[in-house]
Amino acid sequence: MSLALKQMDDAGSETGEAVLSAAAGLQKLSPSERVPAICDAVIDIAAALFNVSGRELRHPGRSSLSVSRVRQIAMYVTHVALGLSMREVGQGFGRDRTTVLHACHQIEDMRDDQEFDGIVAMTERVMTAALGRAGQ
Repeated sequence: MSLALKQMDDAGSETGEAVLSAAAGLQKLSPSERVPAICDAVIDIAAALFNVSGRELRHPGRSSLSVSRVRQIAMYVTHVALGLSMREVGQGFGRDRTTVLHACHQIEDMRDDQEFDGIVAMTERVMTAALGRAGQ
């Protein structure tokens, strides 16, 4: 197992209880409140998995490549694995729908690399285990 995947496994086990508690709270929210809550949870989980500041992931401006890449993975997983629309993901991440579209294309193109694909697949598994499809 690569070092990145090992670190993700370690980080995922440390945040498991908090994530389960947050996921249970999503069920009680109205649909208009659920999308921002799901995106916030995804950002928090991605920050823990990749050891990046949640504040940096939420920052509305441009970021370093490493922070941008984590945000792109988080947006991709939110759209593909959790089933939110690109418009919803954009609103939840404080970005435009076209930015989410660009992120999805970037991540999909990079998945040809086996190690990167493994990281994205692990992230998808963690997010769907924590939040389910569309937070349901």
